[in-house]
Amino acid sequence: MPFGLLKYGLSRDYPAKHHFTPATELKKHYDVVIIGAGGHGTAIAYNLAKYHGITNVAVLEKSYLGGGNTARNTAVIRSNYLTEEGVEFYRESVKLYNNLSNEFNYNVMMENRGQLTLAHSDAAIRSFRWRAEVNQHMGVRSELVDRQTIAELVPNLNMSEDSRFPIMAGLWHADGATARHDAVAWGYAKGACERGVELHQLTEVEDIEVTQGRVTAVKTNRGRVECAAVVQAVAGASSVVAKKAGIRLPIHCYPLQAMVTQPYKPILTPHVSSPHVHVYVHQTSRGEFVIGGGSDPYPLYHTRATLDQRESLSAAALELFPFLSQARMLRQWAGTTDMTPDYSPIMGLSPVENYYLDAGWGTWGFKATPICGVTMAELVATKKVPDIIKPFELERFYNYEQINEAGATAASH
Repeated sequence: MPFGLLKYGLSRDYPAKHHFTPATELKKHYDVVIIGAGGHGTAIAYNLAKYHGITNVAVLEKSYLGGGNTARNTAVIRSNYLTEEGVEFYRESVKLYNNLSNEFNYNVMMENRGQLTLAHSDAAIRSFRWRAEVNQHMGVRSELVDRQTIAELVPNLNMSEDSRFPIMAGLWHADGATARHDAVAWGYAKGACERGVELHQLTEVEDIEVTQGRVTAVKTNRGRVECAAVVQAVAGASSVVAKKAGIRLPIHCYPLQAMVTQPYKPILTPHVSSPHVHVYVHQTSRGEFVIGGGSDPYPLYHTRATLDQRESLSAAALELFPFLSQARMLRQWAGTTDMTPDYSPIMGLSPVENYYLDAGWGTWGFKATPICGVTMAELVATKKVPDIIKPFELERFYNYEQINEAGATAASH
């Protein structure tokens, strides 16, 4: 191995293949144009190419691969939701995540660590009992646990009954996990490009042409391309892009901030969250403590970090883990969450023919990446809405059939 690496390093020719499509001119026509090269956009392209044989596909990204919310999330994977529709959907996504590295032959650094959500009130305990029953009924490993079990799961958690909000119980979700967010996008993009899909970075969609109720072309900063179908997967820019096609979405966008500390030796395995104090904490494989919380309280299309939120997150994290008082912050960042009224996504058909929506993910987007790629690709290829995403159609807001997942947030928004 050392000699092979030395030979590789001294070689004049770069022997490895390009992971992604080299920069090329846009073609005049594509069967499918996917707007957004994050986890969802690349997953849809990958599944179209591998499982449906549709390779005349262009993935357009205004910045760089995975540079939007995919690069800005905290990489938590879970399926302990509240509604049967939500639990079934995310359960299937977790199953796909467990085999994703084998699927790609590319390590996405999946770590099954479990998630513990803390209850600080009787009302929270009742809610957790309800969620646990729904989860177990749907085949998801969740259970209500007492203080003793919590202390055993997380020995360094502040269990004092004299704290401001004493911990009364918890919801233990054994299927909780994390993965490397960049690797997920890279794996999907690599597999898609190997099968003929074109990835076009620094290509911003400026307008969408609709003729007689049907999408016909996309105008970009690099030229116009005709297309037979368009899939929108742009997270925080969902309303802005949909408006170009004449579609109004029930979405408001809020900044969502997070931060990490300098690395420490491993002492925290589970992902720990508290909706009551608006914070969640987990330790990465590199030793950093990831700290996040609820969205900012006002709509804004911006990814700036603020001192106010840093102070709020720090104070909340210290209530749970006082030993972090000496930790130094390494970096802070924000993403843009596209929130719907019922905290569930908008997937499927749109009022414009052959224009497909993948939007409204709020804080759920990363964990839904694999199942979103499978179902949206199936929809585009077959023109039939898969049963598992049928409840998330845009029409539910007009039919008053919303799927309320507000109670399933890891840190209330």
